[in-house]
Amino acid sequence: MRSNFRPLLVLTLLLAVAGVAAAPASAGAACDVGLPDAASTCKTGLRGAWEELFPSIGRIQYEGPDSDTPLAFHYYNAEEVVHGKPMREWLRFSMAYWHTIRADGSDPFGAATKRWPWEQHPAGDDVELAFRRMRAFFELLDKLGVDFWCFHDRDIAPELPTLADTNAALDQVVALAKELQAASGKRVLWGTAQLFKHPRYMHGAATSPNATVFAHAAAQVKKAMEATKELGGENFVFWGGREGYQTLLNTDLALEQHNLARFLRMAADYKRKLGLPGPLLLEPKPQEPAKHQYDFDVSTTAAFLLRHGLDKDFKLNIECNHATLAGHSCYHELETAAMLGLLGSIDANSGDPQTGWDTDQFPTDIRETTLMMLTVLRQGGLAPGGLNFDAKLRRESTAIEDLVLAHISGMDAMARGLRNAARLLEDGVLERMRAQRYSSWRDTQLGRDITAGKVGLEDLERVALAQPEPFDSLPSGQQELYEIQLSRYVR
Repeated sequence: MRSNFRPLLVLTLLLAVAGVAAAPASAGAACDVGLPDAASTCKTGLRGAWEELFPSIGRIQYEGPDSDTPLAFHYYNAEEVVHGKPMREWLRFSMAYWHTIRADGSDPFGAATKRWPWEQHPAGDDVELAFRRMRAFFELLDKLGVDFWCFHDRDIAPELPTLADTNAALDQVVALAKELQAASGKRVLWGTAQLFKHPRYMHGAATSPNATVFAHAAAQVKKAMEATKELGGENFVFWGGREGYQTLLNTDLALEQHNLARFLRMAADYKRKLGLPGPLLLEPKPQEPAKHQYDFDVSTTAAFLLRHGLDKDFKLNIECNHATLAGHSCYHELETAAMLGLLGSIDANSGDPQTGWDTDQFPTDIRETTLMMLTVLRQGGLAPGGLNFDAKLRRESTAIEDLVLAHISGMDAMARGLRNAARLLEDGVLERMRAQRYSSWRDTQLGRDITAGKVGLEDLERVALAQPEPFDSLPSGQQELYEIQLSRYVR
């Protein structure tokens, strides 16, 4: 981040305060929207004075692999050029609002373990608490040098008794976030609607057996898309945690899947009307919370999009932990999506092989991050998508510094993967070996005729009858050699 950020931030915020304060009723709480240097800019008695919430954390700097400073980058050097572009352009890091600010350490077996300072606020004003959380989030974005962020609508703003009140609260929080973005240069990677937490969605949202629930979900998506557009977001994600079933005995599969397609088609139509620039993204996951989700994995989701004529409007947001829950590697899902032209963005996280649920851990396996970035480099990047850390602290990690350390670990791991993948591609060793393995399709007349569609079964029968048994000349697959070659580049 440039050294003139702080003075520019203060000036921008002082000029912007009037616009935020003009919002009705409790929207005045958005006064003083800035980061710590913008404190005490309220002059009208409106609420929201700044309190620095990460006082022990400075701006995280790159110090190199030999540094023993934990609060420093050891591999992520934002402006360093790798494979023709700065690291920050390849990686396009994003921070997840829900895991970073809202996760409290609770799980199905235990209560919250985190006592975050931004949650220490008198009860009774949910909108003001939302403002406080948003300011804390932007302070952390700034100190980590993360350029993008992602949000669920109901995580950044409260759900109030009526949809109209809820929408008004979201407008107020979006106004604050927009001012913070203008002051800091941060951008929204993608927004999404939280269609899984409220009890109205217990049977699903787009796949609910109740048409009124479908309508409510549609209204929520419309508003969330508008919020994403207002914040300059380029992408919009659909994660269907409740779009599936618990038992087939009470499920009309055909109706539910057709209704899901209708819902997504409406969203695509409204995206065009709204002028949201980037793609809509579906995020595959096999199960949890539903027993079976309709977007089980990349192949299932791609088939659904093709079947319903939605493949031109949607790409995929691949989450690595979801890949492992589906019985795949993250590399498999990324390569499959890229092959189909559907790889839009990545939720960079990992799961625990000993745990059968979505643990959302930060990525630290360098072999895996190398393979992830190999796919990204091969397709020329992810923009307008990026790498979103859909990852959270462990329940037992309760220090505020842990949030910073976790993101450093993930950013460094992805940077190491980028460096490794770039060397691997530039040296070309795997590409040459793989090209040689498939050389008969390129170098023989038979291979060229088959791929050109010039022969049929009768023609190929004549070839097979005239040729000796092909096993006698079939080369080894040499998987062990490929793995050795990969291991040479994983550093």
